[in-house]
Amino acid sequence: MNQLIKPKVTLVGAGPGDPELITLKAVLALNKADVVLYDALIDKSLLKHAPEKAIKIFVGKRVGKHSCPQDETNRLCVEYALKHGHVVRLKGGDPFVFGRGSEEIDYIEAFGIPTEVVAGITSAVAVPASIGIPVTKRGVSESFWVITATTSYGELSRDIAIAAQSTATIVILMGTKKLPEIVKAYKAAGKSDIPVAIIQNGTTKEEQFVAGTILDITSKSHQAGIAAPAIIIVGEVVKESYRLKEVYEQVEINLK
Repeated sequence: MNQLIKPKVTLVGAGPGDPELITLKAVLALNKADVVLYDALIDKSLLKHAPEKAIKIFVGKRVGKHSCPQDETNRLCVEYALKHGHVVRLKGGDPFVFGRGSEEIDYIEAFGIPTEVVAGITSAVAVPASIGIPVTKRGVSESFWVITATTSYGELSRDIAIAAQSTATIVILMGTKKLPEIVKAYKAAGKSDIPVAIIQNGTTKEEQFVAGTILDITSKSHQAGIAAPAIIIVGEVVKESYRLKEVYEQVEINLK
């Protein structure tokens, strides 16, 4: 290794999708990057914050399309840090919210390479906010849960059934393919009329969403063509959105 090279890896959260929702600290880290390893959900315009001479490498993964396995990404972080210096690992949302950031840090630190984590604005909060849904509201919801729908074994998380018993707002990530199972869990808990919204590509120009109740959200989602990447929000706070007011006014009319 060149003695002039000072290896370092910075895990940077890029935020929920809108390139303007990246933090100043994240931009400053990119400014000093020798290499940028970036994920699939990153807005490419963010790469302009890195020096023109910096090496930019796509290592993203999308549902059903594993372009670069996690082990390979870990290896590249170490390899490029030792060879070039400062590696910025640019990840969607926040690196420590279902981003496997801690796994990457553990691997890199094992090689004695200094690391730093720059938190990002998580999509679990920012995406609901983008269509006016507050994850908490006084008198409506006093807590919120963030759950990944799919476990590492590909099964529906058992936490969904537990969450269905709660009055908390439930924000479900990576859940579009598990929507029928999620609906089944809420029906089993007697929550068929609870409000639900699904937001695809939240905070971006491609954002689209659908809202309804557990009873009709599957058909509405199918009709709207909602697909990953999307976030599911379940709870009474969904009705608090000014952008969804007409949807739930119609629901009330239909119930009368």
